[in-house]
Amino acid sequence: MDLRLAAPAELDAVGELTLAAYAADGVIGPDHPYAATLRDAATRAAAAELWVALDGADLLGTVTWCPPGSPLQEVARPGEGEFRMLAVDEAARGRGVGQALVELCLDRACDAGLDTLVLSTGDWMHAAHRLYERLGFRRLADRDWSPRTGICLLSYRRDGLSNRPPGPR
Repeated sequence: MDLRLAAPAELDAVGELTLAAYAADGVIGPDHPYAATLRDAATRAAAAELWVALDGADLLGTVTWCPPGSPLQEVARPGEGEFRMLAVDEAARGRGVGQALVELCLDRACDAGLDTLVLSTGDWMHAAHRLYERLGFRRLADRDWSPRTGICLLSYRRDGLSNRPPGPR
């Protein structure tokens, strides 16, 4: 599996994969108010780092790394990194794609000299919660929030990144 920044020609496919991954969980479909945001990979690529996981030419997943100062940060505080919109193609789930993308974000935070990485996730995304907890994230209930009626986002935090070994992992 290769991880790299999304190429401009891939942005439409990345947006569609993101929406499809969220829709697979049965809460956000194509007509949901958040669907347009999920499809808008170009804005994510311009305002943060949009990463993709590939197997050859096959797009397996994506994540948006939001370093300090990124306008896409939602729950991060000064000195914290954040990632958003982790999405794995339904057919690629269970192959370590999500874990590889989260570890990439941990690496990006560490390389940026940050000790903390935060995220928010839908309360219905149980598989993602298990992944985050397995990777050392802990609930950060005081930052839970709701962008609109009917959507509850849970926050998670991973500290101690300065103890991760530097460089490629």
